[in-house]
Amino acid sequence: MLKSLTIENFRCFQNFELQQLGQINLLVGKNNSGKTSILEAIQLLKSRSNLEPLRQIMLNRGEYILNERRNNRRELDIRHLFHGHQIHKNSYFSISANSQDQQEAIHFLVESSPQLNLFEEFQDLILSIDWLGSQHHFEIPLTSTSLPLKHFREIDPNLQQLNTIIQWLTSSTLTTEKMVEFFNDIVLTPEETIITAALQIVEPNIDRIASLVSANPDQSGLTTRFVAKLKDSDERIPIGSMGDGIWRMLGLTLAMVNARNGVLLVDEIDTGLHYSTMSDMWRLMSETAKRLNVQVFATTHNNDCWRSLATIADHEKSTESNIIIHRIEKEKNHSVVFTEKQIIIATEHDIEVR
Repeated sequence: MLKSLTIENFRCFQNFELQQLGQINLLVGKNNSGKTSILEAIQLLKSRSNLEPLRQIMLNRGEYILNERRNNRRELDIRHLFHGHQIHKNSYFSISANSQDQQEAIHFLVESSPQLNLFEEFQDLILSIDWLGSQHHFEIPLTSTSLPLKHFREIDPNLQQLNTIIQWLTSSTLTTEKMVEFFNDIVLTPEETIITAALQIVEPNIDRIASLVSANPDQSGLTTRFVAKLKDSDERIPIGSMGDGIWRMLGLTLAMVNARNGVLLVDEIDTGLHYSTMSDMWRLMSETAKRLNVQVFATTHNNDCWRSLATIADHEKSTESNIIIHRIEKEKNHSVVFTEKQIIIATEHDIEVR
């Protein structure tokens, strides 16, 4: 479990620290303060040799160019990973963390290629990547300031065993196919009861859910979907017809139970959820995180979302549940930390945490 996180020259952060990390960490702050970038930094640090998550993040953000000299192929514009959106020789960013028994870090450095490119106005660059705690050093060639997509692969399969299990959930939740995959991994196990309990927060009448796979008559391949059985009916009800809250809660809980002994990252955790469900949602997440040894990092703009944490903190303050709120403020080099006791006080005195 991470105890602290340090970011240098990554995205909007020139120098930034998160201290006093707990098991449940809620990041709050204004738009464009860097909350999502912190989730990305943690994912990049924990993914180690697998750069595929970074590729997907940059594509989703639109951080790519079309290379006209290479038939308009998409190439990732890595300038946007660096503070100030500019790179040159010796530009770097690093992400490091202290955990209970070790220190880990990843370091990205832009260096000149030893070979001149006669078809460009300047020398090609190399993106150099190093991981603390290993002797692995990798160099990926750049095309001017962009990174061809073909280079985004697992750099060294031998490092796979060192990777932490990590799940990322965005505001648009998971795809149906991914959710079915996650559900099939835990069906008929004790973790399936966690999924049912989570859905009952939104719809108490749900008895059980199941995933269905069927042939698609309109095109080749198979289709997947979820159905629910209600306590007062024998009919199978499509989950999609029960509202966005059910779908969000299903994705959130499936991601969590599949992050056992790892990290869960959730952007805008309150998306699709009514304020009346949030205390129960946090209680379930806190209990599941301790049961499955999952460290949670989530973001929100919602006042009800952070205030609902006070109920959980007050209920569990004697059990050291390690619920922490971090307020991220632009241009500050560390977060403002609210411990469980301070969260309760802020709520009682109507103090604004966001």
